[in-house]
Amino acid sequence: MANPPLGHHAPAARKPLLSTSFTLADLTRVRREVEAASRRCGLGQDEIENWVTAVNELMINVIRHGGGRGGLLLLLDGQLTCEVTDHGPGFNAAQYLPRTERPPLSETGGMGLWVVGQMADYLLVVSGPAGTTIRIAARTRGTFA
Repeated sequence: MANPPLGHHAPAARKPLLSTSFTLADLTRVRREVEAASRRCGLGQDEIENWVTAVNELMINVIRHGGGRGGLLLLLDGQLTCEVTDHGPGFNAAQYLPRTERPPLSETGGMGLWVVGQMADYLLVVSGPAGTTIRIAARTRGTFA
């Protein structure tokens, strides 16, 4: 499957399943909301666990590396997708993607995007000095209406 452009969103007539901002204090709440929305979309238990883990890794990256606060948008447009944004300093995504082998653990982490890539159908990163936007799609057995 070809990755859609980052500017691709669900049709405007559809409301996001979830649109929220978050900080460290909000992680548990947002994880629960992502899990509930995923369940309503028909994901199986294993798919939900992988999806919530992937979304959580993105939020943790925002908190650790992207300024401590971010935004999350969950959409359904044939696939369940999540877009996480921050206003941090950005990073060179080419150092981290694509990576087929598990990276070594370092003092600054280094495994978050690899974990996300293992659990998502696709992973798109746009990063620069004004911040980072990462979009992922749930890995599922089927598609959604």
